[in-house]
Amino acid sequence: MTEKTIPVHADHEDDPVCMSRRQFLLAGGAMVTLAAIGLPGEAEAAPMHALKASYSRTKIASLSALKKGMPVEFAYPYPNVQNILVKLGTKAGGGVGPTMDVVAFNQQCPHMGGPLQGTYKDAYQALGPCPLHLTTFDLTRHGMVISGHATESLPQIVLEVQGDDIYAVGVQGLVYGYSAMTAKRA
Repeated sequence: MTEKTIPVHADHEDDPVCMSRRQFLLAGGAMVTLAAIGLPGEAEAAPMHALKASYSRTKIASLSALKKGMPVEFAYPYPNVQNILVKLGTKAGGGVGPTMDVVAFNQQCPHMGGPLQGTYKDAYQALGPCPLHLTTFDLTRHGMVISGHATESLPQIVLEVQGDDIYAVGVQGLVYGYSAMTAKRA
């Protein structure tokens, strides 16, 4: 058998249509990066707003009674929906109080409704792991997933402070097992 050779022209290397695998991957990565961060000089995107369900304003605790790392359980917005209120000692997303470190979250995993009662870890400022699939949540960052199967953050209870009183006024996100019928844009 004779071997067939294909002539290579000197101008073939500069041909933009012909691209090596490495060039293709680098160009593709550059395009994905530009798509993710936008082109230089491009107008800023409109801010995203979280879905927030508003419920009746309910007093849940007093600032002066909270101790760092000692969670307080409370029911909101319904008697069978259990939540945790905690003073983290570190500024947190959605935090209230003088140092913005008091937050509240629902205690049911958004993945499959696993109970999170008694799983707060003060050393990590995290809630979990969920007993069903080991999801753990970061309470300093709006309850986002640290690890595990959940794909959504913990529902955060929206808080307001008036004097020494802490009030729950809404829920950011969906509580497992409840619909979003009363949800609106925050």
